[in-house]
Amino acid sequence: MKAFVITGRLSHGFREIAVPEPGPGEVRLKPLFVGLCGSDLKTFRGENPLAGFPRVPGHELSAVIEAAGPGVPSEWREGTEVTVLPYSSCGTCAACAKGRPNACEYNQTLGVQRDGCLAERIVVPCGSLIRSGGLPAEKLALAEPIAVGCHAVRRTRISEGETIVVIGCGAVGLGAVASAAASGARVIAVDVDDKKLETARLAGGCKLVNPAKSDLHVELRSFAPKGPDAVIEAVGTPLTFRQAVEEVSFAGRVTYIGYAKEPVSYETKLFVQKELDIRGSRNAERGDFEDSLQLLLTGRFPAAAAITRVEPFSGTGSVLESWNKAPSEVTKILISMRE
Repeated sequence: MKAFVITGRLSHGFREIAVPEPGPGEVRLKPLFVGLCGSDLKTFRGENPLAGFPRVPGHELSAVIEAAGPGVPSEWREGTEVTVLPYSSCGTCAACAKGRPNACEYNQTLGVQRDGCLAERIVVPCGSLIRSGGLPAEKLALAEPIAVGCHAVRRTRISEGETIVVIGCGAVGLGAVASAAASGARVIAVDVDDKKLETARLAGGCKLVNPAKSDLHVELRSFAPKGPDAVIEAVGTPLTFRQAVEEVSFAGRVTYIGYAKEPVSYETKLFVQKELDIRGSRNAERGDFEDSLQLLLTGRFPAAAAITRVEPFSGTGSVLESWNKAPSEVTKILISMRE
């Protein structure tokens, strides 16, 4: 069978590998659609410190069960459409002991620390499976990035009627917009791309701000004179890290999904002066996937608008190359494995 492999910085190819056989407690999946993530682009650029070469990328997928190994419950029968929790957990580190396996110290995500989904067949533990809920396979492949946004909203502890800012309207940020809006918050979406902002409006954003065209502080204060109750940062730059702390209200909350690729200098008095709650948000839990599926099933997440391109498996390399040249033009790329 074929697998797409990132072989080094800006290099890629297809390799013939053996069809994997499921072991005890495992199932073999036939991927249907695989979403490309920003982490995949960083791996292609040689900028992902967690990924080595060669690496089969991909951790966002819809798939169908093709075979089951010994000990797999009968509910996971052949032909069932699923997505997967693409993270691993050790069960013994501090995070796992606290019931937060998404933050496992030794996590290995598909397509990052271990080979991922851009192959004609993959094997995963049956404990990582999540039923499709009847979603079409194309939409189901969006579940993981939306779930990451849902997890950030859960970490932020949003209450109905609060004003929430989401900085960054890629797929994860859009998931946060949709989840916060579904929770009853007034959501301000911030991005430097007007097309992404329009998609954020469809996801529930009630105010859109393009800081490349207008003053972010002025725009936020016109909508929330005392500042927003919480800011969710989904970009990962020093500028947006600082803006989150500067713009949030006194006694507000800041949740970081992205992480900056260089050191960030803060005016640290704001942490104490405002008595801020600052949290990180990593990966997602099963409950976040359930929330994600509900957003997709009810149409609260604008799947059609969020999907920039759908390309065949054979075109994966050229897609990565074009995405690398114009990253701001992409919200979500799906690879169809059905060819």
